Amino acid sequence: MVAKPTKTKQDDWDALTPDQKLERRMAAWLSTEGIKFASPEAEAAYRERTGNIADALLLKRTPKRVPVVAGLGSFAEQYCGYSHKDIMYDVNKAIDVMERCTLDFQTDVVSAGNSYPGRVWEAVDFKLYIWPGHGLSDDADGVQYVEDEYMPFEDYDDFIADPTAYWNRVYLPRVLGTLEPIKRLGYPLAGSGATAAIPGSMSWYGQPEVQTSLNKMMTAGKEMLDWQQRTGAASRRLASLGFPTMGGGSSKAPFDLIGDSLRGTKAIVYDSFRRPDKLLGAMEALVPILIRMGVETTRMGACPLVAFALHKGADGFMSEEQYKTLYWGPLKKVVLGLIKEGLIPRMGAQGGYNSRLEIISDLPKGKTLWAFGAETDMKRAKRTMGDVACISGNVPASLVYAGTPEEIREHSRNLIGVAGKGGGYMFATASGIPRSTNPENVRALIQSAKEFGVYA
Repeated sequence: MVAKPTKTKQDDWDALTPDQKLERRMAAWLSTEGIKFASPEAEAAYRERTGNIADALLLKRTPKRVPVVAGLGSFAEQYCGYSHKDIMYDVNKAIDVMERCTLDFQTDVVSAGNSYPGRVWEAVDFKLYIWPGHGLSDDADGVQYVEDEYMPFEDYDDFIADPTAYWNRVYLPRVLGTLEPIKRLGYPLAGSGATAAIPGSMSWYGQPEVQTSLNKMMTAGKEMLDWQQRTGAASRRLASLGFPTMGGGSSKAPFDLIGDSLRGTKAIVYDSFRRPDKLLGAMEALVPILIRMGVETTRMGACPLVAFALHKGADGFMSEEQYKTLYWGPLKKVVLGLIKEGLIPRMGAQGGYNSRLEIISDLPKGKTLWAFGAETDMKRAKRTMGDVACISGNVPASLVYAGTPEEIREHSRNLIGVAGKGGGYMFATASGIPRSTNPENVRALIQSAKEFGVYA
């Protein structure tokens, strides 16, 4: 366990080493100050759960038990009797999923539902996704991304010159229809000059279409704030019952941000071969922005994890040399920048990562969490990464869905025996559990992890 935080001036932060920053962040998360526990037993359970997670992450000692942080996915919605549309449009139902599944299945962290507020998406005319009742049938199980070339190749130079201005003034109006009038806003300093001339540029805000846009954004903002406040209150209630949350901040791999959101998969593959200089320039411009994104989304007192969903780095998507240069090179800079700020990047390695393990193992010890999918060889991952990072995952959703409780128990026992040896492992599913999974299979999964995950 990390010592309880002491009160110090915030302005001494820059003088701290990365280890001192991490210690301060971890101590703030582990502190139970401000939590009104329902009982002494709830407080003891909270301390044990957070302590096990901290020990697994930092690789300084073996936890008492392997932390069980399995995501329940759309199964949680079905278990509570809801469609995905239900929890997108009714925050009370989303909270019910969170509370009921956390208490019924007793994972070591709050079992948050995978829901997005549909009315917010509607208010901003969000074009990146279609969802139940909005492009998909009402009974659709989840949302669907709408990939396109939202940034043409000709825009690379503008993006590299000023990524933030491009994002705000060009990209966002393309994917949020409500912000279309923003395109008319002059470039920073253009038309406003300095000093006395600045107020004159405010006439842009007087245009009717701009005011309409801002009013819609205010409506979306109120809806989002209400959603966050109510789900936050639910998380605090669950904390009082002994369940912490691993929710921290988030960031992106530079290659994924460009490939997912701007260029699209097909275009970024072309760029990787035909225009790697432009692609590398854009990713380099993103590095400090993505570090700042991780820092600003991780508040002090939250779990100091910064979540990454690594979409395009898996085995077979690109060559090993391309992975080193185009994917891991820029991403490693972001990872090291976050570690410097006392944060622990939580790397969700989607797809197989067997050919990447030696490359990504070149990191400071106990400063990252790597979540691997079912395609990754966990014996190899433990051998390669076990002295460097905490690892998690590798429970196939197909097994939980189609296997028997006995098969699930056997897989859990074998997996923990390999990946959990000596600590540094968290038990988790490789992906969300399918909607129509038998609840008895889910109970077998969690109970077997707790049974086999105890360290002598």
